[in-house]
Amino acid sequence: MAHNVRKGIKMSNEETRKLDLRGEICPYPMLKTNEELDSNKDINILEVITDHSPALSTIPPQALKRGYEVEIDEIDNSEWKITLTKNN
Repeated sequence: MAHNVRKGIKMSNEETRKLDLRGEICPYPMLKTNEELDSNKDINILEVITDHSPALSTIPPQALKRGYEVEIDEIDNSEWKITLTKNN
């Protein structure tokens, strides 16, 4: 696996970015996720943390349109991690 060196830190091409959107309500979780994906085309994996259940039905379709696979895991009571992985 190839590695990039940035500021003395080794990072693989599979670097995971995290977006913590707890406390945000619709439409902001979807809008902020879209903004992150659209402004950083090099994102391979984005983990979105949310406590707003409607985001579970708004973020996935937008991510799929952008070529990402979607996995949703409940990480706590009423708290979810939406993992978006770029299709290569």
